[in-house]
Amino acid sequence: MPRVFLITGTSTGFGQHLVQAVLDAGDIAIATARKPETLSFKGANSGNYLATKLDVTKQEDINSAFQKALAQFGRVDVVVNNAGYGLSGPFEELDEPHIRMQMEVNFFGLMAVTKKAMEVMREQKPSGGVIQQITSIGGQRGVPSFSIYNASKWAVEGYTEAISLEVKPEWGIKFTCVEPGGFRTDWSGRSMAFAEKRHPAYDHINARERASGRHMSQVGDPVKGARAMYELATMPDPPLRVVIGSDAHQIKTYEENYTKYEKLAKSTDVNA
Repeated sequence: MPRVFLITGTSTGFGQHLVQAVLDAGDIAIATARKPETLSFKGANSGNYLATKLDVTKQEDINSAFQKALAQFGRVDVVVNNAGYGLSGPFEELDEPHIRMQMEVNFFGLMAVTKKAMEVMREQKPSGGVIQQITSIGGQRGVPSFSIYNASKWAVEGYTEAISLEVKPEWGIKFTCVEPGGFRTDWSGRSMAFAEKRHPAYDHINARERASGRHMSQVGDPVKGARAMYELATMPDPPLRVVIGSDAHQIKTYEENYTKYEKLAKSTDVNA
């Protein structure tokens, strides 16, 4: 039986390529976007594809998307929380509306979609499914000029690990945080938001120049990244966390620190 995928943020980047990978594999794709009328995929038809509006900050959109998916295909096997964007600039340059919107989309929106997905997967017969969170290597390490983006991704990581331990095994709901490194998508281009005003104290950091310098020079191929996401989603026992991209795979800071400070860490226990 073909799997039914519901994917957020499919107008560009990973989401767009993942929809195509799902269709190419013979599975079913519900592609969601704020403007679904702009979506187009090779091989899509009414038997394997549905495009529907979904702004992750609007609960009515979330409910409607799942209702339409169930009405047309009967179940949802995989939900991929891909919708999101980057906010760049030194922390003191960022105003509160920008900060709150970053968290609203990248964390609270993802959380709302996840909650609905868990309800659907728990109640459908047979129960179960995979919820895949597209986080970032920025959910494992801090990057200058991405403090709030990092915060949003760290929040997703901690939240997802916690709820993965709350579900009953018999529900069959699996979770994976996919942590991409740098990929050649629109993320550092037109999908990036910046502080509106520069702060004179931070003349050593130009977020726009940094983003422009990296744009489309990253090592990661988004088509291959989407295929890796599909492979992870179809594993019988997917990992809770996994990095994709050779640049992300090289980061070993935590492992080094655990070894370096092992004696100090263990010195704090109560004496036997």
